[in-house]
Amino acid sequence: MNTPPGKYAWTVKIGERGQFVIPKEARDMLGVKPGDTILVLGDVERGLAILPKAMMNRYISMIFGELTGEEQEAAHE
Repeated sequence: MNTPPGKYAWTVKIGERGQFVIPKEARDMLGVKPGDTILVLGDVERGLAILPKAMMNRYISMIFGELTGEEQEAAHE
């Protein structure tokens, strides 16, 4: 599968307790370390998204519409 530059895809298996391991390559790329807090977002139509804590406030604000259109565009850059 060819993906655009900067975009990645991994597969993981869900364990009996509903847990999964974030692939090492993804953890290294995103700087996620044991003990870190992450944000898991869910959308019935689009699935799950996992964000590092450092991005949490910005994306929560965007999701709940607290940013103006210009601020949302700047957040995507």
